[in-house]
Amino acid sequence: MFLAKVFVTLKPAVNDPQGLTVMGGLKTLGFKSVESVRLGKYLEVTVNESDRSQAEAQVSEMCRQLLANPVIEEFRYELEALAPRPGESSGHPGASGKS
Repeated sequence: MFLAKVFVTLKPAVNDPQGLTVMGGLKTLGFKSVESVRLGKYLEVTVNESDRSQAEAQVSEMCRQLLANPVIEEFRYELEALAPRPGESSGHPGASGKS
């Protein structure tokens, strides 16, 4: 089982009006050294796969198909192995550790 930490951000050429609004708010609060702010999304997705390359392929496809808009956004992710929960096998859903 793996935990994917997915970071989705606007491409550098895309305007970020929300980032500009947040930057204005920070400057109003006295944070004068703020030069720029870009907003994005952070997601955590747990994937029940025992094979790292399969988990990576799934997460990458999730990002391409739904989590990121490829026209205006880019993504990156970190994949972290998780220990199986007590009573679970490390296989696919529905698999049981009992014979």
